[in-house]
Amino acid sequence: MQKVAIVTDSLACLPKELAERHGIFVVPSSIVIGDRVYLDGIDITPGAVYELQRRSKVLPATSAASPGDLLRVYRAAAERAPAILYVCITRSLTMAYDSALKAREIARKELPNVEIEVLDCGTAAGAQAFLALVAARIANAGGTLAEARAEVERLIPKVYLYVTVDTLYFLAKSGRVPKVAAWASSLLSIKPILQISRGEATPVERVRTKPRAMNRLLEIMREKVGNRPVHVNLVHAGVPEEAEALKRQVLAQFDCVEIYVSEFSPVMGAHTGPGLLGFAFYSED
Repeated sequence: MQKVAIVTDSLACLPKELAERHGIFVVPSSIVIGDRVYLDGIDITPGAVYELQRRSKVLPATSAASPGDLLRVYRAAAERAPAILYVCITRSLTMAYDSALKAREIARKELPNVEIEVLDCGTAAGAQAFLALVAARIANAGGTLAEARAEVERLIPKVYLYVTVDTLYFLAKSGRVPKVAAWASSLLSIKPILQISRGEATPVERVRTKPRAMNRLLEIMREKVGNRPVHVNLVHAGVPEEAEALKRQVLAQFDCVEIYVSEFSPVMGAHTGPGLLGFAFYSED
């Protein structure tokens, strides 16, 4: 029996095969389209949501998992280990963190011998996936809850997440990134580069075309990691061919320890729209 089980949420953009290989429990968020509720990655694919957005410009409603949903995951995780670490998406983007804390309070009565910690990782998507993977590797090697949490906290400032969106329409409509919405009112053709870090999604640069945005993303990664070996998780919203093209460029220009291509969770992609492309990355000192 492990000493700690690792939980994360579907917004981590963690490829299913990696979650299964490392024994990570993934909590799905919900997507509401019309009168139907879908579970992220369970009964609807990201590609289906992005195709719908392309056709109809719809902005699906989204919601974090409920405390009841999380409690069911805690129960399952408790069968594997006497302690649980939930590597949670930053609280500034969703209500997932609040739900996780409420579920923990309920679990303390139902599972009094199970220690549960909820860690706001300050980021999302591929960066969050790396943090969950690091925690799982510690857990699978026999590490404790304290050791897994310490390793995640050590890595948090080292992991970067940069993306560019294909259109400002959805961001402006959702209002999730106010500064980008302001850009949309005057420069409809720009491709903003966004960073998610320290609990905030912020625009960092704006370029005119997608190819220029891709080149700038590669430049940013070079500025951050230099020539050191790098871990990379590419994320895309319904543009797998573009993601594979970016992967080829990354492999040609960087010494990759590991590289993955992940579909951007439509729970976040509902607010950014199809065409988003970018990556999370980190390099050890």
